[in-house]
Amino acid sequence: MRKQTEGMPAVDRRVLLRTVVGAAIFMPAAAQAQRAEKVGAVEDIRGQAFAVGQTERRELDRAAPLYINDLVGTGSNSRLTMHLGKDTTLRLGEQARLTLDRLLVNAGGEITLQSGPILFSRPAGAAPARMQIQTSFGLIAVRGTRFFAGQSAGVFGVFVERGSVTVSNAGTQVLVRGGQGTNIAGPGAAPTPPSPWKPERIRDAFASVS
Repeated sequence: MRKQTEGMPAVDRRVLLRTVVGAAIFMPAAAQAQRAEKVGAVEDIRGQAFAVGQTERRELDRAAPLYINDLVGTGSNSRLTMHLGKDTTLRLGEQARLTLDRLLVNAGGEITLQSGPILFSRPAGAAPARMQIQTSFGLIAVRGTRFFAGQSAGVFGVFVERGSVTVSNAGTQVLVRGGQGTNIAGPGAAPTPPSPWKPERIRDAFASVS
């Protein structure tokens, strides 16, 4: 009786050990789930789209939630419209890959565009939101605007319909205003001086994301 009062019975120690080990195994997954912050949702979808989060891949449909660090992708002949925060809308064309790196609701954030065309849009008169979009062709710094970025006319192009963006690459920075576009021939190339795009090119660019 003395041994049982002075120490924990062996069977209880085994139960406690299994409990502690089990908690240690499931704790990382629980912590990841707690860190997953919702930053938006799917507004519209045509074809196939998916998101790869911290622990799983999810097939997306209308109204599906989107979280920080999600890698969002589209399939062939597919389109995806995402609503982020209060006022930001992103449209993806086919075979797009985009990561929601860091988003501060209604205040901006950072996105990485690996491939595919996008259309970034905020309503006219919306509060400024500092957003950075990192691509292999350069950095796009955004403040409350509507613009296209992606392959166009055989190069990577950025066209601003409304507002302005700053495009930086290869030690060169250009300010692109409404009605202007810039071209980047390759990942190591500098953006060209901003100039108007032809109507046909603008139409083709917007058609790739609508």
